[in-house]
Amino acid sequence: MNVFLEKLVTTQKKNNTLICVGLDSDIEKIPEHLKDFDDPVYEFNRAIIDSTKDMCCAYKPNLAFYEALGPRGLETLKKTILHLPMEIPIILDAKRGDIGNTAKKYAESIFDDLEGDAVTLSPYLGYDSIEPFLEYKEGFVFVLAVTSNKSAADFQYLDCNGKPLYMHVVETVQKWNKDKNIGLVVGASQPEQILEIRKVAPDLPFLIPGVGAQGGDLDKAVDYGTRNDGIIVISISRGILYASDGEDFAEKAAETLEQFNLRIRQME
Repeated sequence: MNVFLEKLVTTQKKNNTLICVGLDSDIEKIPEHLKDFDDPVYEFNRAIIDSTKDMCCAYKPNLAFYEALGPRGLETLKKTILHLPMEIPIILDAKRGDIGNTAKKYAESIFDDLEGDAVTLSPYLGYDSIEPFLEYKEGFVFVLAVTSNKSAADFQYLDCNGKPLYMHVVETVQKWNKDKNIGLVVGASQPEQILEIRKVAPDLPFLIPGVGAQGGDLDKAVDYGTRNDGIIVISISRGILYASDGEDFAEKAAETLEQFNLRIRQME
């Protein structure tokens, strides 16, 4: 089994959870009392991690929230990654997608510099934009198939020879998966698509965002995604991070995460 997947499955069993905490840590949304610190976003992340590390299966920092802070934001991201327990996998939500030589540098950044375990990528430029990441055999790639945002239909739902474009992505990704180090991002806002894609791609791991603040159906996402013993990661960011804007923010985040966990366990 791929190193990332082995790490993920081990953590899922140990912590009895399918939920990944998305570290979309927005300087404008973190509690006011943290802004007196030299690095308020790191202090926020540190507290969130300490309160949830025994209750989640992965962490998913979204690079945009760190890149927007400039060089200091990247240092915050690196400190955050160093604070994460080594046994818990890190999915770097970058959604990169560029020509081969640029993709190679992006892959070096993700896997060598930041030492991520997995990354999210856009497939729009085709295989040579994905290949440099797949060359990291111990790493893992989640390719965007169908997403939960309002404008997803602009391209993803276009009819291409009798099927939506996202299904062509699913079928093509399966052909790319020679080293078993690639999966799909499948949003939870239209859960029937999770079932549809699971039937076509029974062996591909799914990263499922859209539960929580985006209103995706957690119960159906878990039911449909885990059919055929499918591996899934339910990613929740805002719905956990901002459960409170007071000094109890980390405690409330953990309580909210556990509520999601309990809902999933009740389905078993």
